[in-house]
Amino acid sequence: MKFLFDLFPVILFFGVFKWGEGNTEAAQAFGQQYLSGVVSDGLVTASQAPILLATAVAIIATVLQIGYLLVKGRKIDKTLWLSLGIIVVFGGATIYFHNETFIKWKPTVLYWCFAAALLFSQIFLKKNLIRTMMEKQMSLPDGIWHRLNLSWVGFFLTMGLINLYVAYSFSTATWVNFKLFGGMGLMVAFIVAQSLLLSKYMKEPQ
Repeated sequence: MKFLFDLFPVILFFGVFKWGEGNTEAAQAFGQQYLSGVVSDGLVTASQAPILLATAVAIIATVLQIGYLLVKGRKIDKTLWLSLGIIVVFGGATIYFHNETFIKWKPTVLYWCFAAALLFSQIFLKKNLIRTMMEKQMSLPDGIWHRLNLSWVGFFLTMGLINLYVAYSFSTATWVNFKLFGGMGLMVAFIVAQSLLLSKYMKEPQ
C-alpha cells in the first residue's frame, strides 16, 4: 500500500497524459479553462494540453499526499518533501512556460538529489543512510554496508542519465511510458538483484 501511495502522483500523471492524448480537443478546452491564468501567454494549445494537465495533476496529487499525512498525524518522509519541492518548481515552470523540458528534468534532479544525499552523508557526516534504513533487516560487515551505499549512489546517478537519454531521444509519449513502467521496472530489478546477493545476511524473524 505504501508503494502504491508513493506512486500515486506518477500514476495520475500517466493517466491524465494518456487521456489528453486520446481526447485532444477536450484536453485543450479543459486546459484553457483552468490553466490559462498560470500560463505565460494565457494560451494552451492542443499539443501542449496533455503534458500541462498531467503536470498540474501531479503537483496537486503530491500536495494532497502531504496534506493527508498531516491530517492523519503521520510522519512525512524527507524524500516526500523533496519530491514536493522539485515537482512544484519544475512542474510550475513547465506550466508557466508551457515547456515540457522542465518536467522531463524532474526525475533526474530527484534521483541525483538522492545520490548526493547518500554520498554526502557517507563522506562528510560519516553516516551510512542505507545502513540506517536497513540494519534492522540484515547484519552486514562494515565494508559491505559501504559498498551497498555506493551501489545505490551509482544506481540513482545512472537512473538520472537514463531518464535524460529517453527524454531527449524519444517522444514525450515514450518518456511518459518510461517514467512509470521503465523507471519502476528498473528499480524493482535492482532491488531484487540486490536482495538475492544479500539474502544470506537477512535476519530470521524472531
